[in-house]
Amino acid sequence: MVKRRRRLLWQLYHTYLLIIMISLGATTWFASRTLKQFYIHESVSDLQARARLFETQISDHLSPLNRGAIDQICKKIGQQVTTRITIILPSGKVIGDSEKDPETMDTHVDRPEVRQALRGQVGMSRRYSRTLEEDMMYVGIPLKRGTDIVGVIRASVSLASIDEALRNIELRIVGGGIVIALFAAIMSLWVSRRISRPIEEIKKGAESFAQGDFECRLPVENPEEIGSLSETMNQMAIELQERIRKMTKQRNELEAVLTSMLEGVIAVDNDERIISMNQAAGEMLQAHPSQAQGRIIQEVIRNVDLQRLVRKALSGEETVEEDVLLYAEEERTLNGHSTALYDEDGHRMGALLVLNDVTRLRKLESVRRDFVANVSHEIKTPIAAIQGFVETLRTGAMENREDAERFLGIIQKHVGRLNAIIEDLLSLSRIEQEEENQEIILSQNRVRDVLSMAIQVSQVKATPKNIRMTLSCREDLTAKINPPLLEQAVVNLLDNAIKYSDDGSTIRVEGKQTDGEIVVTVRDQGWGIEKEHIPRLFERFYRVDKARSRKLGGTGLGLAIVKHVTQAHGGRITVESTPGKGSIFNLHLTDNDTDH
Repeated sequence: MVKRRRRLLWQLYHTYLLIIMISLGATTWFASRTLKQFYIHESVSDLQARARLFETQISDHLSPLNRGAIDQICKKIGQQVTTRITIILPSGKVIGDSEKDPETMDTHVDRPEVRQALRGQVGMSRRYSRTLEEDMMYVGIPLKRGTDIVGVIRASVSLASIDEALRNIELRIVGGGIVIALFAAIMSLWVSRRISRPIEEIKKGAESFAQGDFECRLPVENPEEIGSLSETMNQMAIELQERIRKMTKQRNELEAVLTSMLEGVIAVDNDERIISMNQAAGEMLQAHPSQAQGRIIQEVIRNVDLQRLVRKALSGEETVEEDVLLYAEEERTLNGHSTALYDEDGHRMGALLVLNDVTRLRKLESVRRDFVANVSHEIKTPIAAIQGFVETLRTGAMENREDAERFLGIIQKHVGRLNAIIEDLLSLSRIEQEEENQEIILSQNRVRDVLSMAIQVSQVKATPKNIRMTLSCREDLTAKINPPLLEQAVVNLLDNAIKYSDDGSTIRVEGKQTDGEIVVTVRDQGWGIEKEHIPRLFERFYRVDKARSRKLGGTGLGLAIVKHVTQAHGGRITVESTPGKGSIFNLHLTDNDTDH
């Protein structure tokens, strides 16, 4: 249970009040005690003075002893001074008393004040009087004749009167103390408020600072200590405001940098918990950055390669770089680069991972490797054949004209194949270069004219196989195109359709306008393409059936040229194919003309 804290005002006030009460109580007690002792001392002195007033009168009647005269003097003087006077012989016999008959009184030799007086001293005693039945104060003085003590004069007074007088004085003292205490309590409250009020103001100011309101300023007041504290707090607020402003600016700049980065950035602590993750990393790893913060990386990202990279980064001081494969809708490759993360004291606090999506780069590298290998293979095959037949001719085949003619025909066929490969490579390179340099000129032309010319060019190859080609396109259909390039693309599609179609089949060419684009379609009734080959169909030298493709004379670059021609027109190409039923190639061109 949390102990309730009291306000400073009441702590000060109660402390002051307690000190005042203790001081007043102690003062009252000491004053009462001192006053009582003083009053008793004065009473003793008064009784002693009264006793000595008629010492001479009593001495005159002691020798010879005149008891009656002494008793009369005691009663007369006792009435005048309101003090009881008693005359006692050394034997203890009472011979005179201002209030009682001496003959009826007991011997007083055992009384303390009498014994002390008989020893030549002033005796004093307070006790209950059985004769008067009340508390009395007694003072006894010796009566001397020369050096001999011939009697004792005892003066006494009732303590009731002394106690009443003391009680009145004590009541006055207590009453005065209460008045003083009330006044002191009021003054204590005022002083407590005066002391606590500036501290309360400082407390409110500190609460405002804690809530982020650094524009608030504390009043600088007396005393000096409070004023100095207020000035220090105000200066602290100014410095905190400036530091927070700088930190906020730096944080915003860092967040802006991290947010705008294409690279994914992940910071993890030594326990593999995610400290921070930018938006790019969240998109790469399909995780929400704010929800991932503070969680173990294995909970957020279930990828063995990435987890291994994190453990390597945390276990060593050296930089670690590895590729991480992700499998989601498609395979992606991330290049991970990690380094140690240190705090301001230089202690290792975790690791920083930077992830780059290198999927396209790795694919390009793979395509480049395949391209080099394929070019080498495609060129090496005809060169090897040419070299072999040339050697055959040189070793005597020239003598046999029929063999020589046949070998030269084969050589001519391979030379033509090499020439076709080189021309296609040059054409593809030229299209790519013109596309990059934006040198391809597009103009508004009729689509039907281009398609008709492509069919005429391809008719030479279609006639031997008795393949019929049909065209369906409106006369007024126009598009912003480069006619020679588009014609080359359609011719390449028709060549493929003719090669892979059976004799007597039909190839349909169609041009039409759809929502926002012009679509050129080449539809055949050929052998079709398996589904797994379609994504790589437009790669350089990629062949579905390598043996059959080479046999039919293809270079493996025709569809790659079609793809780049379509891209140069700002379009795209799609393929639909069913094995055994044919294929449909669609060139989607941007419709830039709205006045068809």
